[in-house]
Amino acid sequence: MASQPQHWIAGAGQPLRGTLAIPGDKSVSHRAVMFAALADGVSTIDGFLEGEDTRATAAIFARMGVRIETPSASRRIVHGVGVEGLRAPDGPLDCGNAGTGMRLLAGLLAAQPFDSVLVGDESLSKRPMRRVTEPLARMGARIDTGDGGTPPLHIHGGQALAGIDYALPVASAQVKSAVLLAGLYARGQTSVSEPHPTRDYTERMLAAFGVEIDFSPGIARLRGGQRLRATDVVVPADFSSAAFFLVAASIVPGSQLRLRAVGLNPRRTGLLHALRLMGADIVEENPAIHGGEPVADLVVRHAPLHGIEVPQALVPDMIDEFPALFVAAACAQGPTVVSGAAELRVKESDRLAAMAGGLRSLGLGVDETPDGATVHPGPLQAGRIESHGDHRIAMAFAVAAQRAHGQVRVEDVANVATSFPGFDTLARGCGFGLES
Repeated sequence: MASQPQHWIAGAGQPLRGTLAIPGDKSVSHRAVMFAALADGVSTIDGFLEGEDTRATAAIFARMGVRIETPSASRRIVHGVGVEGLRAPDGPLDCGNAGTGMRLLAGLLAAQPFDSVLVGDESLSKRPMRRVTEPLARMGARIDTGDGGTPPLHIHGGQALAGIDYALPVASAQVKSAVLLAGLYARGQTSVSEPHPTRDYTERMLAAFGVEIDFSPGIARLRGGQRLRATDVVVPADFSSAAFFLVAASIVPGSQLRLRAVGLNPRRTGLLHALRLMGADIVEENPAIHGGEPVADLVVRHAPLHGIEVPQALVPDMIDEFPALFVAAACAQGPTVVSGAAELRVKESDRLAAMAGGLRSLGLGVDETPDGATVHPGPLQAGRIESHGDHRIAMAFAVAAQRAHGQVRVEDVANVATSFPGFDTLARGCGFGLES
């Protein structure tokens, strides 16, 4: 694979035009390869995200004895080994930058008869894992973490797990999913409830693979001892990746973009609602269902945006899209207030601090709070952005630069390949001013 650029030089380009195929959803890709690996039979996955994170997850299952073919880009044929067919790996399992991969694997591996070790890159190695390991321990798992509850995770196999009723203290689809995956192997029933409903990819996809699972917004339950049945999956375009182009076309005068077959899981589209509250012109066309997930083309046109107080009810449904929202807020009329988003401080970077610091370096006023910020819009100036190795921060400032008076240098952009390989090429193709 070609080496990734280390920085971008971005600045005002052209009005954004065209029809874009956004890469496949990262969350769905992770789960599709996991569940196909555990299923009885052969599954084909189309639209698989060719990103470093998702490839890392596929590579982990290959190391545990699952045969995975790649007949063409974005296609995987997975020869499932059944829920009891995984084999002990010959060393640590590297999740790269993938918090989703590590947290879901922790739940799955806690139930296996063999020991395993999950490791990650420098960024992932700083992310909190006790929120996953503690409920798993209540089920009977034995998982040792690093100092402060961070990776590596040393998982002791051969533990008999028992189902639990678990109320998540903080809404997290990843923690919910880890507990449900452990619950597949546990004695009795496992149920998970959340303070706010989070995305239900795991629940929808387990059902697609034949698991009896009862779920509604904010609660999910299943009984242990079930098997998965192979099924073919079409991965929708990733809404989190589409978010950058939705904002870009909204803020760059004269723009009109069509984003094809974007996943519109109702627990994922908080940003869509927030942008519409700000005055964005985004229309859904050609609705369909792909692999149990609703999709539609999104047609977005430039529109004047105004600042809002983001409803807290939307926050869990847009937690990955806040970097893009901050850019929309920077280009709106009047301040935008975000609260209830403390989760942003423990993502690939402290995203509240990173976005606030970046916008300040481009000349804006941002008031930070422990769980949010107020963005005071204004003209964006030239400057240098430290992305902290966070793919979403890097892409957000590539978008912001389209409205800047002068060049913006975005540092440390190699990790964009984890979620959106080819972002810079696609961006340039529709009119971005962006050089690597």
